[in-house]
Amino acid sequence: MSDRQPTVSVIIPAYNAANFISQTIESVLNQTFTDFELLVIDDGSTDNTLAVTNQYALRDRRIQVLSQTNQGVSATRNYGVQIAKGNLIAFLDADDLWFPDKLTLHIQHFHANPNLAVSFSRVEFINFQGEPTGQLSTSRLTDLKAEDFLYENPTTTVSNIITRSQVFAEVGGFAEDMSYSEDLEWLFRVLCHQDHIWQIEGIDRVLLYYRASPSGLSASLYRMEAGWDLLIDRAKKYAPSLVQRHYSIARAVHLRYLARRAFRLQLPASVGLDFINRAIVSDWRILFREPHRTLLTILAVYGRYFLSLFQGKKQLIAKSK
Repeated sequence: MSDRQPTVSVIIPAYNAANFISQTIESVLNQTFTDFELLVIDDGSTDNTLAVTNQYALRDRRIQVLSQTNQGVSATRNYGVQIAKGNLIAFLDADDLWFPDKLTLHIQHFHANPNLAVSFSRVEFINFQGEPTGQLSTSRLTDLKAEDFLYENPTTTVSNIITRSQVFAEVGGFAEDMSYSEDLEWLFRVLCHQDHIWQIEGIDRVLLYYRASPSGLSASLYRMEAGWDLLIDRAKKYAPSLVQRHYSIARAVHLRYLARRAFRLQLPASVGLDFINRAIVSDWRILFREPHRTLLTILAVYGRYFLSLFQGKKQLIAKSK
């Protein structure tokens, strides 16, 4: 690597990512904006991720591959930030894909707004095999406030985030003891920062393919809930009164999201029922916040639950004959 200062530093944390890392790197190399460095950090992979990425580094001087013992994704991203040379920092997970004009449009976005801390875009979800689902992110893109990051995730994924290196210097890195909601905690911290009035704003274009995980374990949803609880604990340190005002309804919204996710993943009916029931108990106003979404979630979850009861009863009757 040379001592040149690129405009953008792209950071890819990689752990056992050999199946997808080539596609991900190619999506960076195919960018219409070319003044970047690509830092691929192998986080103690046990497959041939390191061999694959080293081959790319031999072919393109903009690519630097580093390797470390397994530290976790937040620590790996923070390490990338420490050695990054660009004034802008972009994150990309090792199985997601950028559209070719992603960097170009985000750089234009930063040039147009000196107070912009984080730029993001719409996202299209792809399945595990890489096939587009046609499902797009629908979060609000503008006028985002700190409390918005307690309710849902407007940026969807860390792969969608491009930020100024100055922001990391001011607010610090990702919380390394968090494996869920660490991006929300960091984004919340950015908007609560007192020394600089930063903005987080999205571009109304799809610039990222986000690969859905094949994992359908209910345990992962409960870990997501625990991650959100940790987010709230951290957020109380920066804005206690704000968290107190929004906590009950924000928790209800998050539990509703987990109920919908349980339904989409076809998890046992009792899992979705648990989440939606606790959402309503947390704050009944969830019935009036996006009522269409809440009603559909209730109908879907309860419908699956009663169907499972009916099918179970039929099986008992059949066995008794």
